[in-house]
Amino acid sequence: MAGNPDEGDERIAMLLDYENLAIGAREGLGVSPFDLTPVADALAVRGRVVARRAYADWSYFDEDRRLLARAQVELIDIPQRLGGSRKNAADIKMAVDAVEIAYERSWVTTFAIGTGDSDFTPLVHKLRELDKRVIGIGVASSTSRLLPPACDEFLYYDRLVDTSPPAAEATPVAGAPAPAAGAETAAKPAPDDDEALGRLVTRTLSGLARRGDGPVLASRLKRAILRQDPTFDEAEHGFRGFGELLRHLQDQRIVELATGSAAGDPEVTFPENERAEDDAFRLLTEVVAEESRSGGGVPLSGLKDRVRKRRPDFSEKTYGFTSFLSFAKAARARGVVRMAWDESTGDWRLEPA
Repeated sequence: MAGNPDEGDERIAMLLDYENLAIGAREGLGVSPFDLTPVADALAVRGRVVARRAYADWSYFDEDRRLLARAQVELIDIPQRLGGSRKNAADIKMAVDAVEIAYERSWVTTFAIGTGDSDFTPLVHKLRELDKRVIGIGVASSTSRLLPPACDEFLYYDRLVDTSPPAAEATPVAGAPAPAAGAETAAKPAPDDDEALGRLVTRTLSGLARRGDGPVLASRLKRAILRQDPTFDEAEHGFRGFGELLRHLQDQRIVELATGSAAGDPEVTFPENERAEDDAFRLLTEVVAEESRSGGGVPLSGLKDRVRKRRPDFSEKTYGFTSFLSFAKAARARGVVRMAWDESTGDWRLEPA
């Protein structure tokens, strides 16, 4: 392992009680099929995922099966048995595999257990007895209260996934010629390359910074980006090296660089007074002021859609926030809006400060 730049990173085995996650996401969040990408990105920030397994009766999840196969997840089929419990069979198989990996693969340092079922609490305790770190993953509405406290860290899928509908596309002009077959790229251009690159870096930097386990060096940031997208190459964006890319983003006030512990490996942080971030909070303030003219404040639900009507490319992840709620709470902390919980609607309400 000497000389391996990843040797200090966690090596993660991801095991998913897929039926629990998929049904919880569909019924609790309206997300179907289950989107693994936010989970994979969150784990990539934390370390290398060296094993990916999902357990279910896959005859019930045909579309999901194809998506997971593309994500390089090993599908463990637990077919329904007459007179037996499919759920118990999947739970037992997943628990047996976890313990087997813990004993036979000492290099695995962390287990990501995707479920909300309290039946897995004893497994979590056993893994921690074996000196393994455990990250739980579950949907808030279907996660037992007993499970998160048993884990070293628990990721609520609700906070990882963006459940807001995409901004409405522009309506075609009447009489305009229809695009030719095979001309999708010309008719629907890709998002601005520079903006997408900044969003990738800020999202990854935000995840590393939240861990609070030391400064984020450029080398560590790039490894985390490569774990999310192994095809990433700064040369494809017009930069001769990752350091040049970071200096470009520093000029745009997206990141800030400082001297790191080694030459050529600067420390990367967010600027303390980012102009683009100030503009985003100003946009939120304007929308809240307009929508609350009738009094009573604006509910958080649907507020992001209203912001996107003003700025279709808006995303809180551009500014390093994992969810729109986190962005709204940051606005409250800066004193630009007020937030209060409304028990009658079960939602936050925002008012101008």
